Amino acid sequence: AVVEAPPPAVAPPVPPSGVAPAAPPERRVAERPSESLKPRERFDVAVLQAVDKVTAETIRFEAPVGQPVRYKTLVLTVRACERTAADEPTEDSIAYLVVDSQPRAQTGRPAPGVRQVFRGWIYASSPGLNGPEHPVYDAWLITCRTSAPLRAAGGPNTPSTARAPASRSR
Repeated sequence: AVVEAPPPAVAPPVPPSGVAPAAPPERRVAERPSESLKPRERFDVAVLQAVDKVTAETIRFEAPVGQPVRYKTLVLTVRACERTAADEPTEDSIAYLVVDSQPRAQTGRPAPGVRQVFRGWIYASSPGLNGPEHPVYDAWLITCRTSAPLRAAGGPNTPSTARAPASRSR
């Protein structure tokens, strides 16, 4: 049996009076000139959280910008950490993160190779949007903050040293 395809459907003609010209796209103009926009605030510490999917162990830790931090076989390096500016519609923390998978070296065996797992921007408000994909571990950004200032020795916030009681002679 031979089956013939039906003829294609033809749209009825539209008279020129029924077609309106396309409107030009709207251009959004900033309310303020770009010189007055506030830049994003940069921070030197990212607060990250990681989970081991096998053991369900979670840990929250701080990663200084530019310094690698190890969590089990992952090496996380934060390259930048910033928060949205005050004039942006939502408040969020954003970090540029490089994640390498590097198993620890075992005695008597050659050091295992390093494999890059993730490199890119991650957002605290949307951890699942763009994050590291690893079969065993997961890591995401909590916030960005400045490092705590060091206290000066002998300052008002330093605990006073207790003196041992003087010994009494009999």
